[in-house]
Amino acid sequence: MANHKSALKRIRRNEAVRLRNRYQHKTVRNAIKKLRNEEDKKAAEALLPTVVGMIDKLAKKNIIHNNKAANLKSKLMTKVAAM
Repeated sequence: MANHKSALKRIRRNEAVRLRNRYQHKTVRNAIKKLRNEEDKKAAEALLPTVVGMIDKLAKKNIIHNNKAANLKSKLMTKVAAM
């Protein structure tokens, strides 16, 4: 068990941050699935900027790696363009 007040606070804070990161990551994964399953090109094009922004936000906060973000965006854009 931690011996210092600051260590106890850090443990509490880490748990809160972990839960927030998990929530944000899951939200983006659901948005990506929704975009991938979209059949209508107009709807997909309207949804794409929102999803790309969400992916960029995760990469900026180091929840996902920058290269993973780039790969996800590239694949989504290719899929929407091919519709």
